[in-house]
Amino acid sequence: MLVQLSIRDIVLIERLDLAFEAGLSVLTGETGAGKSILLDSLSLALGGRGDGSLVRHGEEKGQVTAVFDVGGDHPARTLLRGNGVDDDGDLIFRRIQSSDGRTRAYINDQPVSVQLMRQAGQLLVEIHGQHDDRALVDTDAHRMLLDAFAGLTDEVVTVGDAYRRWREADRGLKAHRARVEAAAREADYLRASVEELEKLAPTDGEEDALAERRTAMQKSERIASDIAEASEFLNGHASPVPLIASMVRRLERKSHEAPGLLEETVQLLDTALDHLSNAQMEVEAALRRTEFDPNELERVEERLFALRAAGRKFSVSVADLPALAEKMIADLAELDAGEERLGELEKAVEVAREHYDQLASSLSRKRNSAASALSDAVMAELPALKLERARFMVEVKTDPQAAAAEGIDTVEFHVQTNPGTRPGPIMKVASGGELSRFLLALKVALADRGSAPTLVFDEIDTGVGGAVADAIGQRLKRLSVKVQVLSVTHAPQVAARAATHLLISKGPSGEAGDKIATRVATMEPERRREEIARMLAGASITDEARAAAAKLLAGEG
Repeated sequence: MLVQLSIRDIVLIERLDLAFEAGLSVLTGETGAGKSILLDSLSLALGGRGDGSLVRHGEEKGQVTAVFDVGGDHPARTLLRGNGVDDDGDLIFRRIQSSDGRTRAYINDQPVSVQLMRQAGQLLVEIHGQHDDRALVDTDAHRMLLDAFAGLTDEVVTVGDAYRRWREADRGLKAHRARVEAAAREADYLRASVEELEKLAPTDGEEDALAERRTAMQKSERIASDIAEASEFLNGHASPVPLIASMVRRLERKSHEAPGLLEETVQLLDTALDHLSNAQMEVEAALRRTEFDPNELERVEERLFALRAAGRKFSVSVADLPALAEKMIADLAELDAGEERLGELEKAVEVAREHYDQLASSLSRKRNSAASALSDAVMAELPALKLERARFMVEVKTDPQAAAAEGIDTVEFHVQTNPGTRPGPIMKVASGGELSRFLLALKVALADRGSAPTLVFDEIDTGVGGAVADAIGQRLKRLSVKVQVLSVTHAPQVAARAATHLLISKGPSGEAGDKIATRVATMEPERRREEIARMLAGASITDEARAAAAKLLAGEG
């Protein structure tokens, strides 16, 4: 429930801190005292539309803070946790409104979007007035209220799960059927392509390996002639080796005739012969390494050409040809097994749809049964609200072909305000005053089911007589046993039944006599009797009015 509302610099409110209790609280005061400002401020804190004109004149910004005490399993906490907002302790909603129109929203001191603040606020507070249609304009809300009345919320979740499983199975079936049909259209092309790729048999990394081998062979071909020429020079008829060897032998023989003259020359020539011999062996080895089969080069080039031609044909790189072959083989296998799999998926969709239909039909029967009970419960409240000639009807239209996550029903509240008139949708038939009383009867029938923990009624007793106002007060009191109720009222019969009475007034601001500020005071018993007497008598409070006020207060509860 709402436990505290703090307002700073909003319209006529300079500084205001209000504490709220459980049960029924009423806010009274003369017209123009600022009751609507309080509701506008609360709405702002709940994510309502911001406006720079809300900021108190002369100030740069205003601020509203609303504090809520709700259970740990409340949907608002679940929503906030799902959006990463810490929900420990009380829920503190704070909205800062700048005079330039910009706003900032915080929940538990964490910046949040206004949309999230609004979603969470709708789970915590409902604000209803004579011309408010939020609870009654949307037929989805009618369905949810009926489900809440009948305790069908869990069944709706179960139906929703079954619906999603059915739709997911149906999407899978459609996707598979599309793949099978596409594959069937390309069956001949696939089979020819698979046959071609299987014959080609590309392997991972084959193109790079072939290109590298071709490059090596081409390089060998270019240098092989030079190596052969070197080999011919060192090993052929023109080789200098025999000539040098013959010269070494002659010099060795002559060296004995001239000791110390030729020994070093002979040694150097021997060394040269050794190097020439090594060079002969290395050239022969290099020549052998450059040897290759010209047919192999041709085969490598043909293979590369075939692979690259296939890549161009299938619009993929050569490296992707093995993966393409695997995919086409898989597509063919899927085509071959497609009909069998198609039958399995069709059966799964049929089973899922039958399961959904069973659950949705069961939910529909319970809704139709609950519709009469809700109609009767609301009708029971109407006579005291001076709507004894009116009828309230819950229309449930069932269409199995209009399956949705919420079931197969459309729920809409209809009313007939007078005998002989045509019943119709409540928003089109009921006047503002009637609408507020229908809404109150509906809320009483629902009690704490399908309702936010705090309900705010803004002058729903406007324009009704004493007996109707008293009936409204009784029902607000009954409703406040289950949920917190705040009511802005001009009816003393309503005010007398409140557990807490707040008086709204305006007067000179504390900071300067030329400024007006709205104030709110909690009424003590004696002052409360005086305020109710004022509501009964007007500006001149008589002893008779005081006596009537005391009588009203004595009869509360």
